[in-house]
Amino acid sequence: MSKIIAIANQKGGVGKTTTSINLGAALAHFDRKVLVIDMDPQGNCSRGFGVDITLINKSIYDVLNNGADINTVIRKVFKNLDLIPSKLMLASIDASASNKNGDPFTLLKDALMGLKKEYDYIIIDCPPSLALLTLNALVAADSILIPVQCEYFAMEAVAQILSSVSRIQASHNPNLGIEGFLLTMFDSKSRLCIEISMQIRSLFKETTFLTQIPRNISVPESNAKGLPVTLYRPSSTSAMAYFSLAREVIDHETR
Repeated sequence: MSKIIAIANQKGGVGKTTTSINLGAALAHFDRKVLVIDMDPQGNCSRGFGVDITLINKSIYDVLNNGADINTVIRKVFKNLDLIPSKLMLASIDASASNKNGDPFTLLKDALMGLKKEYDYIIIDCPPSLALLTLNALVAADSILIPVQCEYFAMEAVAQILSSVSRIQASHNPNLGIEGFLLTMFDSKSRLCIEISMQIRSLFKETTFLTQIPRNISVPESNAKGLPVTLYRPSSTSAMAYFSLAREVIDHETR
């Protein structure tokens, strides 16, 4: 039985895509079978796995908008790790879904029911908004992992995403849980960063990951190479942090 984790925060630049790529790769490193779904029209998660989205024939858009068989869109990228890529036309899904019959918030959930291959984890990289694509991910997910950048507006973004979680729990997915808050781009030399970290941990003590993802040049370098940092530079501080995060997620299996 797959565990579906949506990685979401409507604020941009907090590390959602980087977390999706590297958590997925780290879980695969620990012999978990992983499917990563790129739900962001920008397709950066797909690019981060070395996929040229301008050359792909089918994407998650074809599944959600055209009813394509989800199994035909899956691409194997590494050992134990598969990808459903995205492309720019996914940005039009809000308009096209509103013209169709049925519940527009269950498109992804319904599609995932047709998966033929077994996965231990399905990781969904969400766009930086609380529109239809992110709401579809939350309806389909078992839990949400919320990356939080240690900066001034962090708490406002957290409040907004938690409000969305509450609405989805009330309307479509009562079992949606909080996988955890993940502190990203952490700088131990920044006083503000430390203050935000302490604030998050005091408010969400039981659901904040012990792992903090540090700022590290290896991450943008790995993105440029189309590789997870866990493969590009596995001994870097960022890679070690994502391995640690994966172990924490795996520990949640016993909950």
